[in-house]
Amino acid sequence: MTQIFLVSTLFGAITVSAAMDAGRFGPPDRRRILLVSNTASLPEMSTPVHRAPGFAALAPRWEEIRYWNEEIAPLHPSGWEPRQEDQPLLERWLRDRWGLGEEPVELIAESIAVPPSRALAQIFFDAEITVYSDGLMSYGPTRNALPHGIGTQIVRQLHLDLVPGLEPQLLREHDVPAQIIPDEHFRAVLEEVRAEVAPILAEQFPDPPADGGEAALIVGQYLAALDILTPQEEDELHLRMLRGAVARGHRTVLFKPHPAAPATMSASLAAEAERLGARLVVTDAPVPAETWCAAIRPGLIVGCFSTSLVTASRYYGVPAATVGATELLERLTPYENSNRIPVTIIEATLPELRPDGTLTDPWIGPDRIESELVPLVAAVAYCMRASARPELREAAIRYLERNVGGRARRYFKRRRLTALGLPGGIARSHPWVLNAVLPRSSRRRQLAVSVLRQAERLKSKDSGS
Repeated sequence: MTQIFLVSTLFGAITVSAAMDAGRFGPPDRRRILLVSNTASLPEMSTPVHRAPGFAALAPRWEEIRYWNEEIAPLHPSGWEPRQEDQPLLERWLRDRWGLGEEPVELIAESIAVPPSRALAQIFFDAEITVYSDGLMSYGPTRNALPHGIGTQIVRQLHLDLVPGLEPQLLREHDVPAQIIPDEHFRAVLEEVRAEVAPILAEQFPDPPADGGEAALIVGQYLAALDILTPQEEDELHLRMLRGAVARGHRTVLFKPHPAAPATMSASLAAEAERLGARLVVTDAPVPAETWCAAIRPGLIVGCFSTSLVTASRYYGVPAATVGATELLERLTPYENSNRIPVTIIEATLPELRPDGTLTDPWIGPDRIESELVPLVAAVAYCMRASARPELREAAIRYLERNVGGRARRYFKRRRLTALGLPGGIARSHPWVLNAVLPRSSRRRQLAVSVLRQAERLKSKDSGS
């Protein structure tokens, strides 16, 4: 058995390393290959995982490291998939190139619904697949329908227990069991990476305050690259984070921009920090935000909906706050955007940092995860992928009947509720209103009406029984 680990981020490599240390991949005598994929829009301008600071601490866990970008050059990993008729040929080619022979292969992959994971699953069509998830997206439904056969290859899903009490929705339609990566192993691997990059952290943040709690950490996500915000809007979002942190009393602020963020973003923050009389430190080294939390234990971490907000709080006790998550619920399109569940979880469970430095009370506290967050996530997941998760319909109806008129309304779109025939939508008895909320595309409109009629038939059938 050869195990092929496909990773595209250092955080992903940390996650699978923790799972390996916890024994989730069997004894260490198996041959293990790390296959690195650089999915940045311009891979030539970014640092791949195996060349990133801190990776040296992880490298001994694999016998061999290969770079997928070089294997398929000049094609881009996120845009290439093999034609069906080419898959057997490509498998023979890779088996020969990587020295796999005829032995069985286990593929450990992330984001199985999209390339490059989906491409490799199609090439190694008889391999067992373990899907690992390194973020909040694991709590959302599978973003796309999987090609025929891949669902039967997946034997399990590994995930961090980021929100205790909440179970992943990912791959549920294929009855894939979920396994938790133990917290202690994840923290131990993070500590290895932190020790490896300690000189870089010291160089980027000289003369740290004696009390790390005096500093605040802002994490950027570069939402403009996803066409969720304009560059100007994202710039203003980071400025709001800075102003709130300074108003809260943090005179030193670390800003960790997204690797693809433009330099002008940091420049505007520097100018605003000077105006506010605060010290701004831009930490642009390609290391996870969690290493900064482990190194200095800041008094606050602020972001929009980054997973690091949860990991900082969960594993290091760093207070976390969000800025902009509520607005993002409205801006995400289409409704089934895979970021919707992470934004929903962050918006519902973390306090919001206001311009005056105060923090709001989170809507759903730790004691209400099972009673409030679990049904909310299930309802949103159904609205995102109703055709893939029809078993969630009754739970969604019950939740919406209780909550759609209150604060929970922000997590749902009336057009989507109407199309699915759910509480909070517009009744079909008002066609002039229905006409305003159904899709304008004739094809999508026909599909929405078809789904609505099917929902009404199911409702009538339930009433009759």
